[in-house]
Amino acid sequence: WEFPDHPGFFGNSEIPIPIFQTLFQSPDEGWQVFTSAQAPDGKCLCTAVIPVQGSCSRDLRSLQLRQLLEKVQNISQSMEVLDLRTFRDLQYVRNTEALMRGLDSRLRVASEGHKALNARSFQDLKEKMRELLPLLPVLEQYKADSRLIVHLKDEVRNLSGILLAIQEEMGAYDYEELQQRVLLLEARLHACLQKLGCGKLTGVSNPITIRASGSRFGSWMTDTMTPSTDSRVWYMDGYYKGRRVLEFRSLTDFVSGQNFVQHLLPHPWAGTGHVVFNGSLYYNKFQSNVAVRYHFRSRSVLVQRSLSGAGYNNTFPYSWGGFSDIDFMVDENGLWAVYTTNQNAGNIVVSRVDPHTLEVLRSWDTGYPKRSAGESFMICGILYVTNSHLAGAKIYFAYHTNTSSYEYTDIPFHNQYSHISMLDYNPRERVLYTWNNGHQVIYNVTLFHVINT
Repeated sequence: WEFPDHPGFFGNSEIPIPIFQTLFQSPDEGWQVFTSAQAPDGKCLCTAVIPVQGSCSRDLRSLQLRQLLEKVQNISQSMEVLDLRTFRDLQYVRNTEALMRGLDSRLRVASEGHKALNARSFQDLKEKMRELLPLLPVLEQYKADSRLIVHLKDEVRNLSGILLAIQEEMGAYDYEELQQRVLLLEARLHACLQKLGCGKLTGVSNPITIRASGSRFGSWMTDTMTPSTDSRVWYMDGYYKGRRVLEFRSLTDFVSGQNFVQHLLPHPWAGTGHVVFNGSLYYNKFQSNVAVRYHFRSRSVLVQRSLSGAGYNNTFPYSWGGFSDIDFMVDENGLWAVYTTNQNAGNIVVSRVDPHTLEVLRSWDTGYPKRSAGESFMICGILYVTNSHLAGAKIYFAYHTNTSSYEYTDIPFHNQYSHISMLDYNPRERVLYTWNNGHQVIYNVTLFHVINT
């Protein structure tokens, strides 16, 4: 993506990743900030913040249009008041027209022969004049209204200039054309973000509740690898001995609970650490440390393999229990298994797994006790661990597989329903899927990117 002031690609960028732009678009979504500047070392620093909050309402041009509309409304109201007033006063002037003509005639006679003007006639003339006195403020109001009309003409002239300036700035596009330009820009942004690749987690958004269904424990997910046109959702209620997997055609169908097919697994599952990767479900076989790959299209198990030494049957679960000994997850680098062994003294082990053979390719001992972890997930080769599954939880620990090092973090996230039993990252959508006390919830994530030129 090339920017006007800085052609080519960039050095550093801090970009909160937009997610579910197709599934969760609303009038509140959009661009908030975009800046670029030259760093002292010659790299380009770019920032794009695209929150799920007001966008067009904060746009300068939209503000100008709102101000223009308010001015037009004010002028319209003023015109209505002026019209009512002038109509009323005009009626009064018409009613006094005959009186004024008679008085004018009497005055001409009196001026020609004032001797003919006796006391009675003079008194009558004074009465007629008194009847005309209320006409004076009416005429004064007419003069004021005349000045107001001049002012309103100036306002209209100014408004026309503002409108022309805004039209010139916006290129005189109608709504549909502007919408197409925005969609094109979002597509370019998405392409840019795809090029950005991996980053370090710096924040988690507020939760978005998709549905409330099922028991307290379970898992739900979309495929972590298939094209964006595949919007199927999988749903697995319960944490042990379950075999029924519901496949919904889309997220909309999932929300409504309609249009689904059922898969009956040949082996029951344990825990909630399942993941769908490239059309297959990876899960832990109940009462064993066996990993199973179930292929949805063929409705068959393609491969199963034991994870050597891995604990099972609540030997080394997360703090919430639920046979969560073995947790499968997928990130930008592929398929992972998180578990622990007696040899690792109950500390979390992270293993890269071949998705075709389920063979462990490499393992890391994180040093973090699994029973102290609420849940965990992988992003860009980094394992993030929460300190609890209950209210007040935060992302407390991060293990970097590329450097075999760890750090303690302090990334809060809102545990809205106070009991998380499943937390997984989807690298295709860049969103966290959560099962929280019978609620299916997602979180957006903020990643910090450092890109070498």
